[in-house]
Amino acid sequence: MNPYPAIFSISSQKEFEKITLKVFRHQYDNNHVYQGFCTLLKKDKSNVKSIEEIPFLPIQFFKSHKILSSSNPIQETFTSSGTTGTITSKHLVTDVTLYEQSFRKAFSQFYGNIEDYVVLALLPSYLERDGSSLIYMVNDLIEGSNHPESGFYLNNYDELIHTLIELDSSGQNVILIGVTYALLDLVEKQSFQLKNTIVMETGGMKGKRKEIIREELHAILCNGFGIPTIHSEYGMTELLSQAYSLRNGIFECPPWMSILIRDTEDALTYVDYGKTGGINVIDLANINSCSFIATQDLGKKYPNHSFEVLGRFDASDIRGCNLMVV
Repeated sequence: MNPYPAIFSISSQKEFEKITLKVFRHQYDNNHVYQGFCTLLKKDKSNVKSIEEIPFLPIQFFKSHKILSSSNPIQETFTSSGTTGTITSKHLVTDVTLYEQSFRKAFSQFYGNIEDYVVLALLPSYLERDGSSLIYMVNDLIEGSNHPESGFYLNNYDELIHTLIELDSSGQNVILIGVTYALLDLVEKQSFQLKNTIVMETGGMKGKRKEIIREELHAILCNGFGIPTIHSEYGMTELLSQAYSLRNGIFECPPWMSILIRDTEDALTYVDYGKTGGINVIDLANINSCSFIATQDLGKKYPNHSFEVLGRFDASDIRGCNLMVV
């Protein structure tokens, strides 16, 4: 069970900092992998007094270790997508209701009542494998929308095109959640002039297309769907929370999630607002695994706590994270 039920009712930065330090102490005591990593950095409960002093576990540890701060039975194992032969991340979840609370509350914060929408999901590469946390979330949103037209689409583009045009022209609010390459496939088959639809891309070409910069991608999608902005979701297998971008690739976190930007040359120091560095994520919903994760994404943060995702480290750039890959 969640030892800190207040996680999802945080209402101030001071409260966030207080609970974050509590969670750090809890995970230091209960997660032997994380404690070992902290020990390597000469950090423990006595000398971590602020968020900036908390060690962030390199995300690669989810590929090589069981990251657990709970002795309860595993309810779900979420796995990352990976090409054949690569090692995938495993997020062992002992209380899946924490994930459900996290994504339901965050969705409600950014978009309002799920029952106001038809949810159409174009997520072929996720549907074609087991263990996707994104599929778990979207399936729950589809069920929560309580609308018979909500559902998943694999490669049945013609059916999706027909449904989308019909729903949008009837005045129904729609959210189309799609993996990037599949949304591009869709607008190549059909151009739209949507009035009542939010298009949300979940990022990633999954090896199906050449990667392109966000501005170019969003321009193609805005043009193809006939809409002014593209929404984005920032989440990953190793997290139980998501940040959302409602315009221009600027993301915001729910109150129990935050990011810091670390120096690319020194993983233990942070850069100023507006400067590019590695994204460290605090996700308090990860109370039973690890809430402090150093990702392989590059980004920048702004004074209002919003942030941008600018790309990824290549393998040669993550040396600052590889303090203890054993």
